[in-house]
Amino acid sequence: MTPRIFSHIGLSVPDLDAAVKFYSEIMGFYVLMQPSEVTEDDTAIGVMCTDVFGPGWERLRIAHLSTGDGIGIELFEFAGNHAPEDNFAYRRHGTFHFAIQDPDLEGLLERIVAAGGKQRMPVREYFPGEKPYRMVYVEDPFGNVFELYSHSYELTYSAGAYA
Repeated sequence: MTPRIFSHIGLSVPDLDAAVKFYSEIMGFYVLMQPSEVTEDDTAIGVMCTDVFGPGWERLRIAHLSTGDGIGIELFEFAGNHAPEDNFAYRRHGTFHFAIQDPDLEGLLERIVAAGGKQRMPVREYFPGEKPYRMVYVEDPFGNVFELYSHSYELTYSAGAYA
């Protein structure tokens, strides 16, 4: 069996327009579809959303972006949205972060913080003095937690990486 290709991730945000601006201007992602409104109705997308969210979701706003390597970032603004009590519930089963790769990790980190995001930890090296692989956890201005990597996942975790 061959490995599957990662398609996209969906993020819930309180302000779709601000999120599109952040992810396009700060993160450098391409905007594929500008913010649009979807309502709970009998259109194909309305029915599809009811299948996913159940009845009573009323309306949402959505935009589609893409990373430089074609991974989709699907941004949602739901009616009645609210921030979670703990935006980093890593012990809870399910997705708790995603990662973005940039060789200028520190430069991107500065832009994220300047745009209202947060740095959750110091920049750390995986192999101090041996390999230049670095990482740091951050938050976007809307509380979504993600990780920045300086190098590819394959390089960082390849055989012998922790020898």
